[in-house]
This record gives sequence, structure tokens and C-alpha cells, in this order.
Amino acid sequence: MCSSRSAGLAVGAPETFELCQSIIAAGGHIANVGVHGQIVPLHLETLWSRNITITTRLVDTVTTPLLLKTVISGKLDPKQLITHRFDLKDVIAAYDTFGNAAREQELKVILLCL
Repeated sequence: MCSSRSAGLAVGAPETFELCQSIIAAGGHIANVGVHGQIVPLHLETLWSRNITITTRLVDTVTTPLLLKTVISGKLDPKQLITHRFDLKDVIAAYDTFGNAAREQELKVILLCL
């Protein structure tokens, strides 16, 4: 999701990073979370005069407490993020989907332990 006001978020897919670069407002922040898996252009020719900030980070457990608070408070419905579900026995297929997120249009994979 990107906001042209002050912040943008590019998650995994190169297209989202491109979109954020095109709509980010002066003084805005693009948070690039995850791995694109391919070369993605950084358009300094248009960004240089906007005084923006770009941060990068892989997913780790540093922000887990905040994430849990956000889910518990009802501000974030994790069901909206889950695009693919697999039985635990299909973990190889799940990992393949995760590894090819752009092709599979995957946001989050969940393993069902039944």
C-alpha cells in the first residue's frame, strides 16, 4: 500500500516499489520490506528533489510485539494478508509458492497443522 501524502510501503513485488516511487510526496518515506528477488530500478532522477527517506529491512522478530498488539487491538485482520493455505504435508509446495511470490500473487502463506 502506498500513500502519496507522506509514506509508502513496498512489499516484495517490484511493481509496488515502482508505484511508491511514482507517488511519494516530498518528505515521504518508502519502507521496502522483504526481498524482490530481481533487480528493481531506483529512480533517483525523479526522487532527488523530494527529500524522501527509503528504508529497507528483512522480516525479523524485532517488530513482532508491535505486530501482535496491532492484531489483538483489531487494527489489523491477519486473514486479509493470507493469500495461500497449505496442509503441513504440502510444505514443499508452500515453500515454492513463497519463493515465487510475484508469479503466484502470494502475500502470506499459512501452514495448516491438522
